[in-house]
Amino acid sequence: MAVRQLPPSLVNRIAAGEVIERPASVVKELVENALDAGAERIEVIARGGGLSLLQVADDGLGMDAEDLSLAIERHATSKLGDGDLSNIGTLGFRGEALPSIGAVARLTIQSRAQGAKEGAEIIVDAGRKSGPRPAALNMGTRVEVRDLFYATPARLKFMKSERAEQAAISDIVKRLAMAHSGVSFSLTSGERTTFRVPAAMAGDGEAVLARLGRIMGEDFMRDARPVGAERDGVRLEGFAGLPTLNRANMTMQFLFVNGRPVRDKLLGGAVRAAYGDLVPRGRFPLAALFLTLPPREVDVNVHPTKAEVRFRDPASVRSLIVGALRQVLEEAGHSATASIGGQAFARARAYGGGARYAGGATLSPAAAAFAEAVQAPFEHFASASGDARASEADPEQSYQASPLGAARAQLHDTYIISQTEDSVIIVDQHAAHERLVYEKMKSGLANGGIARQMLLIPEVVELDETAADALAGRAEELEDFGVVLERFGAGAVAVREMPSLLGETDIQGLVRDLADDIMQGDGTQTLKERLESVCATMACHGSVRAGRKLRAEEMNALLREMEATPHSGQCNHGRPTYVELKLTDIEKLFSRR
Repeated sequence: MAVRQLPPSLVNRIAAGEVIERPASVVKELVENALDAGAERIEVIARGGGLSLLQVADDGLGMDAEDLSLAIERHATSKLGDGDLSNIGTLGFRGEALPSIGAVARLTIQSRAQGAKEGAEIIVDAGRKSGPRPAALNMGTRVEVRDLFYATPARLKFMKSERAEQAAISDIVKRLAMAHSGVSFSLTSGERTTFRVPAAMAGDGEAVLARLGRIMGEDFMRDARPVGAERDGVRLEGFAGLPTLNRANMTMQFLFVNGRPVRDKLLGGAVRAAYGDLVPRGRFPLAALFLTLPPREVDVNVHPTKAEVRFRDPASVRSLIVGALRQVLEEAGHSATASIGGQAFARARAYGGGARYAGGATLSPAAAAFAEAVQAPFEHFASASGDARASEADPEQSYQASPLGAARAQLHDTYIISQTEDSVIIVDQHAAHERLVYEKMKSGLANGGIARQMLLIPEVVELDETAADALAGRAEELEDFGVVLERFGAGAVAVREMPSLLGETDIQGLVRDLADDIMQGDGTQTLKERLESVCATMACHGSVRAGRKLRAEEMNALLREMEATPHSGQCNHGRPTYVELKLTDIEKLFSRR
């Protein structure tokens, strides 16, 4: 068969298959064109899931008749003046979108350039061009796309439902609105405006967060922490949610590079690494991060949709993101998601019953007593508590002014009730102490190993042969955690030493859980992930259990330790360790407000 050159109309339809995957792809390309034109206001209208009508109007620089004629030609663009693909400073640059859309739909473009007396209009119907001719409109551009893919009916078979296509359009508009806070956006679906945000002033962090809250929810607004870092010309800004604010998928993780929404494995991996063990496996934190760097340091010419990027120095970018997020999470301290209190308040209707009141007991932070009672790692707190007792005339008042307040009761031998100046706090004693032990173990590992204590009589744990082999194979690694064991015949191990901070614990159950952790770990786990998994298992066994009665001083010691320990707002499994009920909400419950 002879080789022949394809006609331009067919070439454009083939290109459309790469650039225009669905109606949302059209919206993305058209809105990016509007942003590149300096628009301050962008209005999007979609009907029939975008298949029957898409319209994007802006107040940007506009085009004259001559530019309008060139704009619908393949690979015609005003964005690569010097032809340097390594220095792309605009969102679009390929010159493929408009001719691709015109090849598969009925495309009408009206535009009026800045300073021009009148506008111009051009029509492309499945590749057939008409115009340009004069048109009346204000400065800017209006692009109308009707009957998308009518010229390639096979593509219509692969479209999803109208609702799904409309949702994809909404997602694209919202992502671009997040990336360009200085531009006002509106989206009309059918006859109803479903999304509208005003332009935010440059540098107005509260306005930017409010815009993010419109998209990511009010919970994110309350629990987001600002992120800011810069290194070697690379700047990271944005907001990151507390670890207890997480979702079952990544739909609420928004990443942007030079104003371009991207779905990048490197950036997503950096976010995952920064949160680490603060979020349970299979859950994803909420974040909106904006990365700005010189165009020459990033390659956006990777895929026709421009959703993927490549960095010249990926290790440096990853390090910047991980370091900045970890600093923010460290500064968040014991904070937990504020909305958890609201959810608890909605369910709670009465308090009392099953409470053992702490009234009448000395409310001083007797951390030494607590440590002795539950073998907790509170040694550094014990000495400080003595000084505090001597200097505080009214320690109860001081506790109440602390973030987690003064202990008042213990409910069902599981939950500590404390009082602050303007709220009531409920603490899950096991979850909270589990995080404290875990952080202590990680600190011990980082400083050369966990202190261990020899057992008077070695504990023999019977296992199946596979589990015993797995433990014996990791004996040297487990020794760093303070667990010293060795094979003891067929299908058993003898435990000779245990971490001293665990105190009296269920050695049989702990060793079996460690064996399960080791055998279930897949080959993709890093050493750090394996260590964290072992630490988490041991911390769970070494924590004060639910059902254990605590004295008032023990409860207060736990609260003070939580305040001094990073990440104590969530346990090792990512669940909250406490909820806070504001006094104003409680007063509303009883019609006092």
